[in-house]
Amino acid sequence: METVTLNNGMEMPLLGFGTYQLDENATAAAVLAALKTGYRLIDTAQYYGNEQTVGQAIRQSGIGRDQLFITTKTPLSGYAEAKAGVDDSLMACGVDYLDLMLIHWPVPNFMETYEALEDTVKEGKVRALGLSNFNAAQVQRVLDEARVKPVLDQVETHLLWQQAKLHAYLTEHDLVHQAWSPLGQGTPAILNSPALLALGAKYHKTPAQVALRFLIEEGVAVIPKAQHLAHLKENLAVFDFQLTEEERAQLRQADQRRSVEGWPQSMQVEADY
Repeated sequence: METVTLNNGMEMPLLGFGTYQLDENATAAAVLAALKTGYRLIDTAQYYGNEQTVGQAIRQSGIGRDQLFITTKTPLSGYAEAKAGVDDSLMACGVDYLDLMLIHWPVPNFMETYEALEDTVKEGKVRALGLSNFNAAQVQRVLDEARVKPVLDQVETHLLWQQAKLHAYLTEHDLVHQAWSPLGQGTPAILNSPALLALGAKYHKTPAQVALRFLIEEGVAVIPKAQHLAHLKENLAVFDFQLTEEERAQLRQADQRRSVEGWPQSMQVEADY
């Protein structure tokens, strides 16, 4: 597993396991399988309703807490609710601290929420803070007002929406760009892409592996989701080949700046940038 150094000095795996929309009854088994396969970053959220089952899998794995990187997210607006929500997440996950806590989307009082999260860092409950679904202007406001600098912005990013402008902004400000839905929820437009199929044939990889490798080589961290063991292993096996610059340039041309999630325009992070 390759890692990226965050702006606070922490090391974070470049590839993690996402748990969004995992069936509640299958979450614990899927996370446990991911951990046994070699994943060390697990991404969950209060909104997903699966923090408790994620924690159950972590305990069952027997892997030391110091070997894991646990990310969760808060959708709560305002200081008091967000502060209490961190304690709820810690209890649900069954851990003493969280490696990374994100604001899940730009809630109405997101600076009050961020202030609450900053205090949890001082208290040792959270090691790093970040944002999710924030556009450049919103990230800039946090940078201007924060006491604890965020380490990343997690946004929908995949072959069809590469977030090139936002990526450049985040890189300039020493924030990691992390992709949720890096395979576009398995849309055929990505998995049946002629360019990915051709490159997969060349490197003896699947289109999904080429798509993940492309993002990683572009400097984007990824958190793909999978429920089947074969896909868990497949998504992890992307560190043993490298695309050429010409191949990456070809894949950049596939960018349509198109969300496959159908989120409202106000939630689409490049709308104002």
